[in-house]
Amino acid sequence: MKSGKKPKLCFAASSGGHLDELLMLLPLMERYESFLVTEKTSYQPAAGTIRRYYLLQVNRREKSCLLKMFANACRSFKICLTERPDVTVCTGALATVPLCLLCKAFGKKLVFIESFAKVETPTLTGKLLYRFADRFYIQWPQLREHYPEAVYEGGIY
Repeated sequence: MKSGKKPKLCFAASSGGHLDELLMLLPLMERYESFLVTEKTSYQPAAGTIRRYYLLQVNRREKSCLLKMFANACRSFKICLTERPDVTVCTGALATVPLCLLCKAFGKKLVFIESFAKVETPTLTGKLLYRFADRFYIQWPQLREHYPEAVYEGGIY
């Protein structure tokens, strides 16, 4: 990042509650050059004028999971090359993992926010990305047991 230049932020979340949670950061999105990456579903909450990119919805219990993850990795690679974000802020889940890992591979910062719904046990995505995140936030102090280096500052709701 060049001195004095505001960073470009990628906000990434799967659909549903993860996306609703991420959209609580809309004021932050609007302060920076930002874009949103989420799963394509029939439900799309308002996100102001923030640019959007879409991934395939992934369910780890479906036979097509690996194929969809590969497709999302290809889409994520294209997004990374097109947008070149400085920081990726992610609330999960599985569909966003390739994007987060690619951003790290390109030497960019990763901020992960563990789900508000997870009070005592970690998410699969959180467990996967904990070791890669430059900053890892938990929203419940009980999760410190699973993520000893995580930052706890309360919930984003």
